[in-house]
Amino acid sequence: MPSPFLERLLPGPFKLLKRRIATLPARLDAQRLYILPSHAGWGLAVVLAAMLTGAINYTLNLGFILTFLLTGMALVCLLHTWRNLAWLQVQAVPPAPVFAGQDAMLELVLSEDRGRERLAIAANLEGAEPVFIDVSAHGMARLTVSSPTYRRGWHDMGKLTLSTGFPGGLFRAWSPLETDTRCLVYPRPADTSLPLPQGIQPGPGGSLSPQPGDEDFSGLRLYQRGDSPRRIDWKASSREQGMYSREFHAESQQQVWLDLALTPGKDIEQRLSQLTRWVMQAHASHQRYGLRLPATSIAPAHGQAHYEACLRALALLEAA
Repeated sequence: MPSPFLERLLPGPFKLLKRRIATLPARLDAQRLYILPSHAGWGLAVVLAAMLTGAINYTLNLGFILTFLLTGMALVCLLHTWRNLAWLQVQAVPPAPVFAGQDAMLELVLSEDRGRERLAIAANLEGAEPVFIDVSAHGMARLTVSSPTYRRGWHDMGKLTLSTGFPGGLFRAWSPLETDTRCLVYPRPADTSLPLPQGIQPGPGGSLSPQPGDEDFSGLRLYQRGDSPRRIDWKASSREQGMYSREFHAESQQQVWLDLALTPGKDIEQRLSQLTRWVMQAHASHQRYGLRLPATSIAPAHGQAHYEACLRALALLEAA
């Protein structure tokens, strides 16, 4: 952070820096763009300075022509590098939840309405490798940038940088943008596969039993002799080679409670990790399960919405 003394001494540059950082969605107008020579550009500047010095020293007309020609080409490159990024429109799609240790993925939508093809546009979040993409004239392009996660809870996606060095690579134009977006990070699932708790209680509805029944559709299987014609999936059979029958599971009167207080582990993070693994196992086996935490309790159920609600509660649980 700059010192207050420097900010008072040079108010103009600091005001300029503050106003150029925009929040998504944004349009990259002239006030939000930076441009500086790249390493190759600085090298060319040194060579041009040496050529100009030699031309002046020896009064070489050809040296003057070559120096000014290369300088003009460099200035044209500067203009086109700036134009390659200017006036792009940037939007972000909120990231989907991930487990701790996975990368949070932020999808960006770049759109162009000035009738110019944009080539070699790079995008990256802080500490991540850039991703390159081209945007056609009057077109739209999508790309995904990643940010590593390390702990459960809300993960701030941080600052996004769009940049380009096209054409020539002599200059680099860039624009810093605040994503103003968070990603929900679930606890890391436990590596050990402990069995689900055996404390099963009767309830009005239960888990899906592996025994065949007529209540809940579970999938398709190959037709077997003796299957009822009512269970044959004629649409699936017409698209595939062979006959397929619908398979159902009966619903048993059982439900499982997953209780943080009864979960093994050295600390709360290990217990949350084990609970996450059990929630995943119960969801994969179509088990009816409930969740008991110190501040909340989620009634037994099954389904995608219930699965996400349990993982969200585990992710946002405050440590005691």
